[in-house]
Amino acid sequence: MHHSLPNPRARLEDPLHLFSRAITKLYSLWVSATYPFASKGSNLFIHHTTILNRRMAPAIKLGNSVIIRNNAWLNTFDLSGSDHEVKIVIGDQCVINAQCTISAKNSIHLERDVMVSACALIMDHNHAYEDINLPIQAQGPTPGGTIRIEQGCWIGHGAAIVCSQGELVLGRNSVVAANALVTRSFPPHSVIVGNPARLARQFDAAKGTWVGGSGRPVVSEHE
Repeated sequence: MHHSLPNPRARLEDPLHLFSRAITKLYSLWVSATYPFASKGSNLFIHHTTILNRRMAPAIKLGNSVIIRNNAWLNTFDLSGSDHEVKIVIGDQCVINAQCTISAKNSIHLERDVMVSACALIMDHNHAYEDINLPIQAQGPTPGGTIRIEQGCWIGHGAAIVCSQGELVLGRNSVVAANALVTRSFPPHSVIVGNPARLARQFDAAKGTWVGGSGRPVVSEHE
């Protein structure tokens, strides 16, 4: 008699991990059904450790198949003027990984298929510090600006995207390297590195090739 071999992954699966997944599934359904989001798509995955205040939900739009992993924090504030003003938009198939912070005073928009790696920060304001007679925590946020991360971008581990004023736009299909500090806009198909961030390379559509930050063609490491 033929006996099928057991699935190795099933054999190695930690039972507590399965329990955690079940809790997260129930939590995702509960949040989707009861939180008053400005709008929400289907098939949401919201880890049960996500920091998400029900009072702030009217300022958040979530697309279809959005994944928000453990200990991520979605923060909005200054809602007293207009309870229906949307401040965070997370598009279809976006992934917000563990311990990320998205803090919006004005507007943060992640277009579809954006992946934000663990421990990244996206913040459209800063903390005021100019009054030397007050603790910084008592001075509140700066007026800030707006952030738009276009579709298909990848934000690396520990990267920070901070807009202190105006509009910060990351063009589609751009990569922000791990631990980079981005405070200004970059064009589509950019590879962004460093602190402060700089353009390491970019796809030049007119030339049909990747060029370095200086505009010179770059040779692929695989060639």
